[in-house]
This record gives sequence, structure tokens and C-alpha cells, in this order.
Amino acid sequence: MSAATEPQWHTITMRIPFASEKHANIAKQVIDVDRELQPEVVKRTLSVEGNTLAATFTTLTVRLARLTSNAFLENVDLVVRTIGEFGEDAERTPSSR
Repeated sequence: MSAATEPQWHTITMRIPFASEKHANIAKQVIDVDRELQPEVVKRTLSVEGNTLAATFTTLTVRLARLTSNAFLENVDLVVRTIGEFGEDAERTPSSR
């Protein structure tokens, strides 16, 4: 392939702060379960840095970058709301409720 016909990849990195490292790890584990639907055109890397969830997306098109970012942020929103609603209760054992 010549340089003119090689695809140009687009990269986006997002860092989402959480209240604790534990919450960031929970979010990573929950989101990491779902694989990308088009792994040949969307690459995703998730990591936890302290209390921050870091997500890097590399896509073939800007449109895919936008769609992937939006879907990721919707997932993060759902995890944050779930932790807020059930976080403390979910960590208690049945005998301590």
C-alpha cells in the first residue's frame, strides 16, 4: 500500500474520575465485558489509574470515534448511577443489612 491509500486511524482518550479506585475498577470490569462490535475498525483499551478509569479508542473514521465515545459514556453513566443507587447496599452481607 502506498502512503496515500493507508487508512488514517483516529484516537480518543478519556479519563473518568470516580470516588474511589474500587469504583473505577468496578466500572472497568462491567464495561470490559462487552466487546467492540467491529473490532477490525474500533480498538479499545481500558485501564484504571488510581481512582480514574482511562479509555482509549482508536477508530478508522471520525464518525466511529463519535459513536464509540457516546456509547462508552452512556455505559459509564449507567455504572455511576448503579453504584450510586446500590453501591453501599451491594457491599453488605445479608446478615449486616
